[in-house]
Amino acid sequence: MAQIVKRAYKYRFYPTPEQAAELARTFGCVRFVYNRALEERTRAYTVEGRGVSYAESSAMLTAWKRGGEFGFLAEVSCVPLQQALRHLQAGFANFFAKRAKYPTFKSCKKSRASAEYTRSAFRWRDGELTLAKMDGPLDIVWSRPLPEGAQPSTVTVSRDAAGRWSVSLLMEEKISPLPAVTQNVGVDAGITALATLSTGAKIVNPRHERRDRRKLAKAQRALARKEKGSNNRAKARLKVATVYARITDRRRDHLHQVTTRLVRENQVIAVEDLSVRNLVKNRRLARAISDAAWRELRSMLEYKARWYGRTLVAVDRWFPSSKLCSVCGAVQPTMPLNVRAWECACGAVHDRDVNAAKNVLAAGLAES
Repeated sequence: MAQIVKRAYKYRFYPTPEQAAELARTFGCVRFVYNRALEERTRAYTVEGRGVSYAESSAMLTAWKRGGEFGFLAEVSCVPLQQALRHLQAGFANFFAKRAKYPTFKSCKKSRASAEYTRSAFRWRDGELTLAKMDGPLDIVWSRPLPEGAQPSTVTVSRDAAGRWSVSLLMEEKISPLPAVTQNVGVDAGITALATLSTGAKIVNPRHERRDRRKLAKAQRALARKEKGSNNRAKARLKVATVYARITDRRRDHLHQVTTRLVRENQVIAVEDLSVRNLVKNRRLARAISDAAWRELRSMLEYKARWYGRTLVAVDRWFPSSKLCSVCGAVQPTMPLNVRAWECACGAVHDRDVNAAKNVLAAGLAES
């Protein structure tokens, strides 16, 4: 049965100088409002011992725009500023629910520059998008078609560290589940192979960061030699960000291909419930684990399985998938990482990763 899901379509666009200046002002105001509201909420709690609601923050924003000191806030669209307060409210809600840490201040250097527009702040007509305070539509590169008849409910404009402008259109879309299949698969995440399947197949790990490491190191050395605050340092920083962006884009594209294939070919997908945050504390493996992006792989599998009618099962992280013989069920006392193949007392010879994937699948089917 088809379901209605919210799906974002992201595209590159190339603003005119006037549009770029307007968006840059909006990004700065959004960051200022978020930081100012966070400061006020923190002060109210530490000094007065009380919380501040979203309604109070919104009233503060109105007062700031009317005052002389912060009158520049009235020069940009009010909707992105209100959305910044809503995001801050969501951050506090997640903090009190113990789903996230305490909200932190946004930095102009480290935080992503973005602004969110709701329907009252943009016009969508004949495939053209015009934002509030702008006299013309954005020059968007439509790299893939939008769903027929779809109307965006939210538009998010952003600029990454490499200076690339992007617009994300959030819209409701009807997605039909894929036809049911009989094949199930267990997935063992790794470093040498990105994923080993219970079928015996191994998905290669492209190691995108490792392939561009020399180019990245050269760009970082050039950045370190530049004088702080100079134009040359800004140019060098942009080169470093461009290399990082290339690595990120290639990694995400590969993960999309892998997860789409797994979801299309299998009805039940069993994975290990890995604690990536703890695993990257290993200094020897942290770089390789981060480059493999296990957390992003899991996240993609979760929402694609939900969209297309598949079942994703996460097996307990303490399950001894590598030490358990998938033939007789015997558990080995130890299994060091350097042991890639081993023989059980029952005579079965195992590839470490394939055996683990088979055990993950068996445990996942038992849970599901």
